[in-house]
Amino acid sequence: MILRIAICVAMILGVALAVVPPQAVAQSTGVLDDLTGSAEQEATTDETPTDQGAVELTDEQAAAAAALPAVFEDLPEWEAFSQEAGETIQAGQTTSAALADLRVELVDWRDIFLARQSTNSARIATVQDQIDALGTAPDIGEEDPRVIARRAALTERLQELRAPARLADEAYTRANGLIGEIDAIVRDRQAQQFTERLTSPLVPTTWGPAISAFVSGVTSTAFEVTTRQSTPSRREDFTRNLPAILALLGVALVLVMRGRAWFGQLEGVLVARTRRGQGVVRFVLSLGQIIIPFLGLVALSEALELSNMLGRRTSDLVAALPQYGLFPILAHWLSGLLLPSGRTADDHPLKLDEDRSARASRRFVLTGYALMAFAYLDLFVSLNTLGGQAASVVMLPMGALLSWSVFWLGHTLRRDRVDEDADAARSFRQSLRGMASRGLKGAAIVAVLLACLGYPLAFSAIVFPAGVTLYVLGILLILQRLSVDGYTLLSSNENAAQDALIPVLIGFALILVSLPILAVIWGAQVTDLTELWARFREGFAIGATRISPTSFLTFLIIFIIGYTVTRLIQAALRSTVLPRTKLDIGGQNAIVAGMGYVGIFLAALIAITTAGIDLSGLAIVAGALSVGIGFGLQTIVSNFVAGIILLIERPISEGDWIEVGDRMGYVRDISVRSTRIETFDKTDVIVPNADLVSGQVTNWTRGNNVGRVIVPVGVAYGTDTDKVHKILSDIAQNHPMVLARPEPSVLFRGFGADSLDFEIRAFLRDVNWVMAVHSDMNHAINARFAEAGIEIPFAQRDVWLRNPETLTYSNGAPQTPTNAAQKDNDGADTPEGDGEA
Repeated sequence: MILRIAICVAMILGVALAVVPPQAVAQSTGVLDDLTGSAEQEATTDETPTDQGAVELTDEQAAAAAALPAVFEDLPEWEAFSQEAGETIQAGQTTSAALADLRVELVDWRDIFLARQSTNSARIATVQDQIDALGTAPDIGEEDPRVIARRAALTERLQELRAPARLADEAYTRANGLIGEIDAIVRDRQAQQFTERLTSPLVPTTWGPAISAFVSGVTSTAFEVTTRQSTPSRREDFTRNLPAILALLGVALVLVMRGRAWFGQLEGVLVARTRRGQGVVRFVLSLGQIIIPFLGLVALSEALELSNMLGRRTSDLVAALPQYGLFPILAHWLSGLLLPSGRTADDHPLKLDEDRSARASRRFVLTGYALMAFAYLDLFVSLNTLGGQAASVVMLPMGALLSWSVFWLGHTLRRDRVDEDADAARSFRQSLRGMASRGLKGAAIVAVLLACLGYPLAFSAIVFPAGVTLYVLGILLILQRLSVDGYTLLSSNENAAQDALIPVLIGFALILVSLPILAVIWGAQVTDLTELWARFREGFAIGATRISPTSFLTFLIIFIIGYTVTRLIQAALRSTVLPRTKLDIGGQNAIVAGMGYVGIFLAALIAITTAGIDLSGLAIVAGALSVGIGFGLQTIVSNFVAGIILLIERPISEGDWIEVGDRMGYVRDISVRSTRIETFDKTDVIVPNADLVSGQVTNWTRGNNVGRVIVPVGVAYGTDTDKVHKILSDIAQNHPMVLARPEPSVLFRGFGADSLDFEIRAFLRDVNWVMAVHSDMNHAINARFAEAGIEIPFAQRDVWLRNPETLTYSNGAPQTPTNAAQKDNDGADTPEGDGEA
């Protein structure tokens, strides 16, 4: 854990040093040095008031105060620069490239002012505390002149200390506003370019000029090569470098043509021999299918450059070969991992059947080659400066091919109807596959429509990013799958990785990382992302407190440290300290739980204070929450308070056998809100703590496990009661769980309706066995009574007929009361004598 914290601190320092410009660090360091010196001088002189009752600045203090504005000696330079930048922006005639350079300078100034906003913060807090210690001026009566003078001097000093931060805040706001104006101008220009409409490339009149311009570009590019071939010096260089060129071409040919196949065979052999972590091994080896062909393209590019026969345009086209060649290379790699052949739908990474997976793989590879061709053609158009109309006509066929491949790939990746109608939850891959399918098809259709309507820039801004987005999503899926495989390898549990939280968090982090990449792919400027990062670093204000990433990370690190220390102390108490005391298990658990609550509360409080978050502003929020607590949260609060009472008073403890209402079982866990009871049926019952504190609870094992068993039994009338007493006493005394002291007793409880009622009352050494003892005694009573001929009666009832004359019909014939009574005597036990109805 200490190593992780050290790594986090190092990363934070690295990011801070990388983000803050060096000049800002140097200037802020000088600020702190100057202010530290002035603060030390003030501390030695401010405490001695003058005889006149007013505090006057000494020479050293005056020098320190005069040196304070020197911290912002670059303000005139900033004023001049900001004035010039404002005029340039206001004119609106500057090119986008010049505006980008101007924006970079403004960002540097803004970072400097952002660093200065925390100037004198520690000293300001100290002086403010001094003023608060003096208190406010009394409304009634006179105050000591020395206190008045001291308060005035400190207030003046506080204003001086706050001046640098206020000036920095004002300059930061101005720089931020100028940057916003530049961004607005750039966005407006981009929007105008994308919405610029030309003649539709489907109009035949545009084909002739476009084809002529394209042929002219090809001819010019070829002319560069032929011109250099006719130069004797270049031919000599080519002849001299021919062995190296041939060697590079041979290496390039082998690596491009056979490198991917060789690594595929090596991957199959090594994965088959791997017992654990096959997914990780497969991924690592599959990277060779990217690296080897890419090195082949680099070798090919170097061979062509080494020929010294390339012109300016051909040199740029050859230099772009490795970059654009990555599209088909990555397409082959992604299709091999995400769209493998010979897999069933259940075992497939994207849950596709074999036929659909094969079709999707072919279209994915086609999309890769289409992206490479589209990018190369776009580069050729820009190098030959073809007009907008000619470029739209030339780019349309290749863009249509790319749109067609993207559309059919999206159509192949669509989810099955079975998946749509299934009740089971959709997996992450299935959801992403459905979203990608709809997005790809929609982007392809919209892009082709815009191209046909004469919006070439909008067409290029949709179809190409759509294809590149497919790569990003594929890599995202592979990395998420790698996180699961890596967790499986580290945990040595293949089943736990699917339900573990760490792979889910890694997948969430990957999605967050991919968002800026996707934003750049779809046309967002890098400056827009840096602006968002600047806003993030600036933080947001809550009252007088500003929450920034630095304060948040400080809070997080301090809280994690406090939380870890709390858990370590709890573990030490539970395993080392408390077992050596005389406390029972319930008391030990109460102390450990209480230490956890106190430790976490203190960790949060210290973290909030260290991060500079003012808790005084929460008083209003707490007052508002108290109303909600009084109404909506009163049950939760009562249960929480009851939980604290249970942990302190400990009327029940973990392991106790209790009875609450009609529920009986063992206490397994006591939390601040509820208590979990395990019944004898092995089911858990969650009981609110308020019911345990305010209601009636029977604790069968509180203090000790001694408890009494009561076994009732009845014998028939006429049985010898002394004989019954002796047998029952012998049964109770001979049971191994019954205590000899106090002695078990047999009671003749009374004359029941059907039997003579007896009870065995005996104390057990462990009341948890009461049901088993009760059963054993019943077995023994039944056996001993059978041997002694003692009858255990069952319930008997006499039936009297009050109105026998109501029985008038039987089998369709009238009955007399005499016959009815006779039939009753035959079928029931009717007492003799006069029974009056």
